[in-house]
Amino acid sequence: MSCNLYPVLRPIFTVLFKVLYRPKIVNKEYIPKKGSIILAGNHRHAFDPLSIGICTKRTIHFLAKKELYRGINFIFFDLVGTLPVDKHNKNKNTIGAAEKMLDDGGVIGIFPEGTRNHTNEVLLPFKKGAVRFAKNTNSFIVPFAITGDYRLFRKGLTITIGKPYKVNGDIDTANEDLRNKILGLIGGEKE
Repeated sequence: MSCNLYPVLRPIFTVLFKVLYRPKIVNKEYIPKKGSIILAGNHRHAFDPLSIGICTKRTIHFLAKKELYRGINFIFFDLVGTLPVDKHNKNKNTIGAAEKMLDDGGVIGIFPEGTRNHTNEVLLPFKKGAVRFAKNTNSFIVPFAITGDYRLFRKGLTITIGKPYKVNGDIDTANEDLRNKILGLIGGEKE
């Protein structure tokens, strides 16, 4: 990443997004203003990164599947600081870059389902990257849920932020705990 336009584009996208989709944001104060955090939540729509991006002024480095980096998209995704993920390989460079960002007090955005959920299931099975990053870097995880629909000029979209927490125990248990927290936020439970 030679340049990161995220801080420049975020205010513009925030205004446009709020005008177009009128989202309700619940508990955005739970997102720490400094220190390393991993924002992890459900993924149903291509606009989900924008939804969570409007909740904080911090630069979020989203992990994104490498297929999105084709053609001119590469330039955009590179300039906003996303990290490419190859679902079929180990991603040592991406893992190293993400952990360095967290070690430096940055913010990573992850959709643990690994892809957009186009099924009737509330959540797809979770990949373990979010909890691994949290454990390896001693970072907080901030769970979130995006519910409702993206409808132009109409209310109905809600972004709910959960309380930050540290990963405890083994990776499998921590991954199930994260999944349950996000399920609770989708169902409207208070954290």
